[in-house]
Amino acid sequence: MVEQTDKSAEARQAWMGVLARAPQDALMALWDGLQLNPTYEWLRAPEIGGVMVRGRTGGTGAPFNLGEMTVTRCSLLLKDGTVGHGYVQGRSRDKARTAALVDALMQTGSADMVRAKVIDPLTMQMQAAKTARAAKAAATKVEFFTMVRGEDQ
Repeated sequence: MVEQTDKSAEARQAWMGVLARAPQDALMALWDGLQLNPTYEWLRAPEIGGVMVRGRTGGTGAPFNLGEMTVTRCSLLLKDGTVGHGYVQGRSRDKARTAALVDALMQTGSADMVRAKVIDPLTMQMQAAKTARAAKAAATKVEFFTMVRGEDQ
C-alpha cells in the first residue's frame, strides 16, 4: 500500500469533511445522478454510535466536553482494492455508505468526475447556505455607539 503524502491527506480530509457535513438529501441526489454502481464488500458494515464533542472557550481556550453526538460509520473495499470510509452525523446508514463509496472513488481514476459531480456541488451548496445564514445574522446586527453629550465638550 502506498503511503499518502501530506497534500493528499489534506485533500482527503477536505472531501471527507464535505461528505460528513453535507445534507443527506443533497448528497443522495448528487450520488444518484452519477449512476455508478461500484462493486464492493463491507470491511465494517454501517454502525451507529456516539462520539464526545469537545469545544474550546473562545475558540482558543482550554478544551471542555460539550456533549455527545450520534454518528454512523462504515468502511468498504472496492473490487480494485481501494478502501473507503464514511463517518457522518446522525443515524443514516445510507448516507454513511454513500460517503464511503465517494471516499473510495475519490482515490481512483474516477476522482475528477466524482469531484466535479459530487464534491464541488456540495461545497458550493454548503457555502451558499453559510453565506445566507451570515447575511441573515448580519441583518439583525445592532450597532451600539456612545453619544457625546453637548455639555461634556
